[in-house]
This record gives sequence, C-alpha cells and structure tokens, in this order.
Amino acid sequence: MSKLFLTVSNLYFLIGMAIVVVLMPGCAGKTGYAPVSSIDYTKEKRLTARQKSAKYHTVKRGETLYSISWNYGKNFKQLARLNGIKSPYVIHPGQKIALKTTAKSTSSKPKKSNKNKAIKAKPKKPVKAPIVRRSNDKRTAGRVQWQWPASGKLVGTFSSNGRFNKGIDIAGKLGEPVYSAAKGKVVFAGSGLRGYGKLVIIHHNDKYLSAYAHNSKLLVKENQIIKAGQKIAEIGSTGTDKPKLHFEIRKNGKPVNPLQYLPKR
Repeated sequence: MSKLFLTVSNLYFLIGMAIVVVLMPGCAGKTGYAPVSSIDYTKEKRLTARQKSAKYHTVKRGETLYSISWNYGKNFKQLARLNGIKSPYVIHPGQKIALKTTAKSTSSKPKKSNKNKAIKAKPKKPVKAPIVRRSNDKRTAGRVQWQWPASGKLVGTFSSNGRFNKGIDIAGKLGEPVYSAAKGKVVFAGSGLRGYGKLVIIHHNDKYLSAYAHNSKLLVKENQIIKAGQKIAEIGSTGTDKPKLHFEIRKNGKPVNPLQYLPKR
C-alpha cells in the first residue's frame, strides 16, 4: 500500500514539473510593459504609408471631419469640398469619405495678344514682413494670438525626419492644467486617434488648428467656444509612456513648428 502511495505521489510530482516547464517560456517574455522602441516610430511609419495610399476612409463612431482630416494630414475644408459636405460638417458612422481627388484637366482661356502693347516694367513693391506682435506671454502669428498651452519644461521639439515629431512635448505632472493656446472652437474631444490618447482639437480659423494630446481628463466638449488661456484638460499619460502634453499646430492640414508661433520663453 505504501509503495502504491509513493508511485501516485511521484506521478503527481512529474505532472506538476511538466506544467511548470511548459509555462516558463511564456512567463519569461512578459515584463508587464512593452519596450518604448517597439511601440512608437516603426509602427507610426507603416501607418503613415497606409494613410498616404488610402483613397477612402469609413467614418467610425465618435470621429469628426476634423479628426479624420487631422489623421490623414489633410485640410478639413478641402476634404469637405471634395465630399460635398457643408458647414457645420456633420458626418455619420459608416459614411465613406473620399481622401483623394482625380486629376482634372484645367481649361485655359485664349490669351490676348500683347504684340501691339508696350511692355512697362512695374516698380517692385517692398516685401512686407509678417506682422508679429510680442508681449511677455502672447504672440500674434497667422492672425492668431498664441500662448503656451502648459508651463512645463520643453522635452521634445518639432522634427520632420528621423524620429518624426509633428509638434512639441511639454513635461508635466499628472493633473496639471492644459490651456488653450488661442481662442477658437472645439472640433474634437475624445480618444479615437492612434497614438494621441485623450485628445482635444481646436479650430482657430480657416487655416489653423491646434491639438492637445495624452491628457488624463478632458474638460471641454465638441462645438464649445474656447477663450485663449482657458483650461481645457489635465496633463496625463494616455497614449504615451510618461505624463506630458503633446502640442501640435496644423496650417492648412500640415504640421508646422509650434515654436515659430508661440512666444519666446
């Protein structure tokens, strides 16, 4: 009887060891966090390539024409014209949005003959420098008065090559305030865009939009009118590895360097 008990005990022991051996490789590879180098830029480049080749986008719940145009680097007004969407640019889930237009031949009118006309050289007008008004905390550029959206240290700058950064990164602690960089209208408030976490997009005029990403909490809603310097969110780490504010400015749908618009610190 004791021999039988010993044999059964050994059998259970061998089964237990086999289970441990099978599970060990799977557990060894899991650290709880994916390495940063495997998250960010390689996937972002593949995504950008798909975006460039895409001809249509199917609207998902929570998306707006502004967030779609932002995601594909398009001008929202051009996208609206292309799809026959009029202001206030209402779209619906399941709707197909064309992203590219077919090339059309432009009809040229016959030019008038200038044979009998004397060519007069027009005096060149002096080129006027763009109007830039500076104060301690505001700067007017592109007919928009800009100010810093957060008070933290600059930890990431705009770059269009290598480790691509479409804006700037400002360090902060969880819950610290995020302010609107200029007056405007909230055209997106949510978390539908890959890599941005909880995001706010503000429309300033026909040319300029600004975005505030990785927030822990959003304090505004879509279609809300915002004053310059108004608190719109709280700094967080959604969509990133540490608390910070990612801030972008888009001109006609294309990313521009925010440091060329913000007042100097």
